[in-house]
Amino acid sequence: MSDTVHTAGTPAGRQSRLISLVGPYLSGKTTLLEAILARTGAIARQGTIAGNSTIGDASPEARAHKMSVEMNVASAEFMGDTYTFLDCPGSIEFQQDTAAALLASDAVVVVCEPDPKKVPALQLILRQLEDHGIPHFLFLNKIDKAEMRVRDLIPVLQPASRLPLVLRQVPIWKDGIATGFVDLALERAFVYREHAESEVIEIPKDLADRKHEARFQMLEKLADYDDALMEQLLADIPPPRDKIFDDLKQELKDGKICPVLLGSAENGNGILRLMKALRHEAPDVSTTAKRLGLDKVKSAAYVLKTLHTAHGGKQSVTRVIAGEFGDGTTVQGAHKEERIAGVFMLKGQEAIKRGAAHAGETVAFGRLEGVATGELITTEKAALGQIVRVSVPEPVMHIAIGVKEKKDEVKLTAAVHKIVEEDPSLRFTHEAETAQMVLSGQGEMHLRVAQERLMRKYGVLVEVKPRQVPYKETIRKSISLRGRHKKQSGGHGQFGDVVLEIKPLPRGEGFQFEERITGGVVPRNFFGSVEIGVSDYLKQGPLGFQVVDVHVALTDGSYHSVDSSDMAFRQAGRLAMVEGMPQCSPVLLEPVMSVEIAVPSDATAKINSIISGRRGQILGFDGRPGWDGWDLVHAQLPEAEIQNLIIELRSATSGVGTFTAKFDHLAEISGRIADLVLASHAKVAA
Repeated sequence: MSDTVHTAGTPAGRQSRLISLVGPYLSGKTTLLEAILARTGAIARQGTIAGNSTIGDASPEARAHKMSVEMNVASAEFMGDTYTFLDCPGSIEFQQDTAAALLASDAVVVVCEPDPKKVPALQLILRQLEDHGIPHFLFLNKIDKAEMRVRDLIPVLQPASRLPLVLRQVPIWKDGIATGFVDLALERAFVYREHAESEVIEIPKDLADRKHEARFQMLEKLADYDDALMEQLLADIPPPRDKIFDDLKQELKDGKICPVLLGSAENGNGILRLMKALRHEAPDVSTTAKRLGLDKVKSAAYVLKTLHTAHGGKQSVTRVIAGEFGDGTTVQGAHKEERIAGVFMLKGQEAIKRGAAHAGETVAFGRLEGVATGELITTEKAALGQIVRVSVPEPVMHIAIGVKEKKDEVKLTAAVHKIVEEDPSLRFTHEAETAQMVLSGQGEMHLRVAQERLMRKYGVLVEVKPRQVPYKETIRKSISLRGRHKKQSGGHGQFGDVVLEIKPLPRGEGFQFEERITGGVVPRNFFGSVEIGVSDYLKQGPLGFQVVDVHVALTDGSYHSVDSSDMAFRQAGRLAMVEGMPQCSPVLLEPVMSVEIAVPSDATAKINSIISGRRGQILGFDGRPGWDGWDLVHAQLPEAEIQNLIIELRSATSGVGTFTAKFDHLAEISGRIADLVLASHAKVAA
């Protein structure tokens, strides 16, 4: 992409499309991007993951872990049009990074291996696209390594999609290896050439029947939405080729079908066919604007992602929907007016300054400090707000973080704010009960990468500790006793004398205080001081935790007309609690969470076993509404047992299981478990 490139609506009349590449973990999205860039001449040679030479996955974290951990952007030219590709992470832990970006894509290529075990992961991705009405293709990658026939594979994959999977090609096999394909719309056969354009050949005679069968099946699915085509099929009239392509384009645009293409990104096979399908069938920015409800506006650009760079500061990766945006352009964000400080083309980790961006183009704008991911900007005076609020999943794993030197705390807070702005599925909180700073995310790798970025980008060496569970304590017995604070040190002394009645309350009642003083033995103006002294003590009871569900009554006492004071009675109240609470049979309480776990049905039995092994109680399960082949397991689990639940859950579900949890109640614990908690707490306190 150069400064002279224009898009639809400009004098040159060129199209600029935004295409996202998504798919399950290890499906080959980054390799497909490399193959596209190489085939279109955007790069001289196709890089490899193993060789750390790809445009995508170029960050140190991605290369260290050999996986996509953030969205990557690159552009290419093909047959006179410009395409910007978003290479999106496949792991469920990082998919939220691209949720906002998908909304503004003209089309999405879902990359999937020809492997039935990928159906649950594929379903997660397709559901997101279907819910937002985003046109999408399915690219069956690694076709050269397929272990089952495509005709058998499509019915296996179909349950993952609510749209009909429309097979566009059938493979040509030789000695068990896919050596080419027959295009069912063109009725032409092609033989793969490694990293080169496929060669047109005659359709093999032994494939004639299969081609006819598969083509008729494709036409039948298209005819479900086209009565004229249905009539032609019933009358056995061959439909014109242009009619077929028109139907493919329209039904993709309308979100009625999901076309399926074949190839091998590693070998550069099927790339040209994919690019031609994108050119001729994928919608353009005008269609996308209409889907987003922006077809009537004169100026709009949508922020796909926020980046913080070492030298360029904040950059907003943005799709221009309408109008023109250049360096120095004043724009209206959701909250305030901003000024664009530079327009950049992105190529992996590289940002290259360029000229103004027009409708359809995807660029990075510099220093829009008050603009967040998912917001719209405009050159008009009235703010456009947001297209739709993308729901951010609740965190499923938490770690406590800190710094080795106190002077770095401010630096840590600023750095964490930036990585959370880049990835809203991270969350940073200060938990008052445990006095910990907690970083929460979507899994173990998600949090590990966040730690690595804090060190690499911001020079913050983070100390990681387990997140402490906010245990509580309560009492089982009642007692009445006196607390006296008396001190004489010359001049006015200190005197406060109270009798307190301490008794347990039902679970969930909290703390209650009352006074039952008769005869004025304790003046009314000291009642509040006694309550404060009691409350001070309850912050840390005899077991070392906050005390809950306790009723304290002030029943008697005495005072001195000169030496009594608010402080004296506050101390007296606290002393009574210090002496009395250990005699009330204190007991430890742990938070118990209500948990809903979403898993493929074939893993439900494993999940039940996991819950039982974590001191959990299974309440029941039912089918996940609207999700074929998935269950929702309802259970209650101690919060301490949820700390690393997601690791075991993902292991049991091929990486797709997840859960939500919310506080339900406090439950007593005793015996060995309580002893371990108290020993651990004492060690931390020391």
